Amino acid sequence: MKAKRIYRMGAIILLALILIIGGLAGYLAWFLPDVPLKEVKVEITPERIERGKYLANHVMVCIDCHSSRDWSKLSGPIVPGTEGTGGEVFDERMGFPGSFVAPNITPYHLKEWTDAEIYRAVTAGVSKDGRALFPIMPYLTYGTMDKEDVYSVIAYIRTLPEISSKPALSKANFPMNLILRTIPAEGVSTVRPEKGVTAEYGKYLATAASCIECHTPAKKGVIIPELAFSGGRSFPLPGGILSSSNITPDPKTGIGAWTPEAFLTRFKTSSLENFSLASVDSNSFNTMMPWTMYSGMDTTDLLAIFEYLKSVKPIENQVTKFVPRTQ
Repeated sequence: MKAKRIYRMGAIILLALILIIGGLAGYLAWFLPDVPLKEVKVEITPERIERGKYLANHVMVCIDCHSSRDWSKLSGPIVPGTEGTGGEVFDERMGFPGSFVAPNITPYHLKEWTDAEIYRAVTAGVSKDGRALFPIMPYLTYGTMDKEDVYSVIAYIRTLPEISSKPALSKANFPMNLILRTIPAEGVSTVRPEKGVTAEYGKYLATAASCIECHTPAKKGVIIPELAFSGGRSFPLPGGILSSSNITPDPKTGIGAWTPEAFLTRFKTSSLENFSLASVDSNSFNTMMPWTMYSGMDTTDLLAIFEYLKSVKPIENQVTKFVPRTQ
């Protein structure tokens, strides 16, 4: 009898656990993400288009991930004519818990989207159809941007040439497919600081540029905040493993010994006009950093980012930039 009671109690506990887990999974599947649409109507003006073009191509570099890049060239410059078509894949080979594909953001795909739906996707991580987006597009930081800057990006991508392209939908692995539903959140916008070579303005730009995403170690595609900007995030490339640089002000392993002029020169000499676009062998070094796009950032903005980076916590972390694959 005692054994039977123990068995019955165990069965009850197991059933309760199944119901709890099932209920939680059902809640995640049916009720999350829960970010309501807000009323947004973006008037497309020449000023907004110009500002959005600058942000999307040289600061937030939306066009970088949502286009095709020519990896036979150093830094993978954008393939002309693919701007906004999407299709870039970020998957398990790069440490992500699934296969996440950049969608088409030209009017071919977005013409049926309202401004409110685009704004919610960019700043809160919820697609038009209610899917939770993986934060490889850093919507949690975009949600802190000045609304006017996000409106400008929306205005600009509305003017992109309509290009027919239907990339596959992203797919998260279990259990990330459930966890992912809990990540989207309504953004809390800020006011863009006054333009100038200040740490405050630089922080705003560095956030918009998502410097922290690539320059911070990550676990299963999620950055480790306490190691912010210390570099070492790995990116598998055909020729080997690339690791991002330490951009904290550590004098030995970071940019603590850099001058503002050196920082500015590093970017400005990487333009399409000045950067070497010679072919890169598939077994040789290449870089994920879209130098040719960031080189278009204006001088004040770059110097402001440098001013901000000098103010972050210095972390000693010697990064081996590139490890070739064994032959």
